[in-house]
Amino acid sequence: MASQKGGTLDKNNKYDRQLRLWGDHGQSALETARVCLINASATGTEILKNLILPGIGSFTILDGNKVEGEDVGNNFFLTVDSIGKSRAQVATELLSELNEDVSGDFLEENVDDLLQKNPAFFTSFTTVIATQLPERTLLDLGRVLWTANIPLLVCRCYGFIGYLRVVIKEHTIIESHPDNFHEDLRLDYPFQGLKDYCDSLNLDTMEKKAHSHTPWLVLLYKYLQIWEEQHGGKMPKNYKEKMAFKDLIKGGVRKNEHGVPEEEENFDEAVKSVNSSLHATGIPSDIKALFEDPSCLKLNSESKNFWVMVRALKEFTETDGNGFLPLRGSIPDMTADSERYIQLQTVYREQAELDSVAVAGHVHALLHNIGRIVSCLSRVESFPRKPAAAIVLGLDPRLAPAVVLILCKNGGQTPLETAVRKTKIRDFNIATGSSFLLFCVFISASVAKISSMHRTYA
Repeated sequence: MASQKGGTLDKNNKYDRQLRLWGDHGQSALETARVCLINASATGTEILKNLILPGIGSFTILDGNKVEGEDVGNNFFLTVDSIGKSRAQVATELLSELNEDVSGDFLEENVDDLLQKNPAFFTSFTTVIATQLPERTLLDLGRVLWTANIPLLVCRCYGFIGYLRVVIKEHTIIESHPDNFHEDLRLDYPFQGLKDYCDSLNLDTMEKKAHSHTPWLVLLYKYLQIWEEQHGGKMPKNYKEKMAFKDLIKGGVRKNEHGVPEEEENFDEAVKSVNSSLHATGIPSDIKALFEDPSCLKLNSESKNFWVMVRALKEFTETDGNGFLPLRGSIPDMTADSERYIQLQTVYREQAELDSVAVAGHVHALLHNIGRIVSCLSRVESFPRKPAAAIVLGLDPRLAPAVVLILCKNGGQTPLETAVRKTKIRDFNIATGSSFLLFCVFISASVAKISSMHRTYA
């Protein structure tokens, strides 16, 4: 086996654009990935190229074939001069030039022979990609990786037709980058800290500048109290009621001595935010399904951290949360003076911290009950003081509980940035879940098919 390793560059500058997309957590997942590619075919090398460029940790190419003329015709990473040489070695050398931060190894051996002599070789990787392999070999390889719970990605191209199959028992994912979601403002069920803060502000006695710089979130709270008093404690729900509620807010704009409404941008923002902010707080059905999953209800010493966290969230909603998920703890930007915006922001953050502490308490208790060492929460002691500290799954403690559930609500339709799903795949049947790395491989395989078609038919 040969190995090639280059120097390193400033990763923050080198990977600046992709870090903005998937953050440090996504980059860390890539950099710790150890990928094995079986067969340096056009499809396989194209997949590796698209994983090497963003910076996986290392790759190994397993291929016992020599470079032939046909390979040179459809593979960018093989040249005429390489005909007759080891296909694994030539591809590794050229692919390694793409990124000095990535280690490249190769092994010139037949996959069937290796499965017979040393099947443990394949269990040293985090992901195995198999291209252009016969079914018998795939079944043997699948059994080895299935036992070790290592993802196997099966790729094959036939001209214009290609497919990708994922083989894995279960893969649970938490990513804190949802595409879009409602702000978690709790205006329909305000927590005590929000009530106390909003009730301490009196719109009627404010000076002109203070009145026009009151955060629109406070305005919604104030006028929602008036609306509920007039409508039996019910929020505006349909279009007609929301339009009437907007008119109620507009009526609060102060007028000058000539009876002309003043320009108060915060009131305009409050009106525009009615539809997006006045949504019912609750637990989505797909999240409830996670709560009722046997893996959540029947924890044991072998349970994944994911399911421990889900069970802790379930217990939180049944006790401390009074039927609700933990507060996310963030508020949107708005027209307001800095002092009151920061005060309002602090109100939400403090409640989110309390919820996070409660969830962490449930996690500790669950780990103790199932006989697990609590060292996986080694950093939990610091999270009330340090927002970036991690609990259980490496997430911001203020965001982690909410992130898990919010992303479930998204249904995992955008696996690149958000995915919290339980994936079960038997034999070579594909389920919908995919990890960050698996998604990258999927995209790479698609690109590889298109590239191969271009080279073949251009």
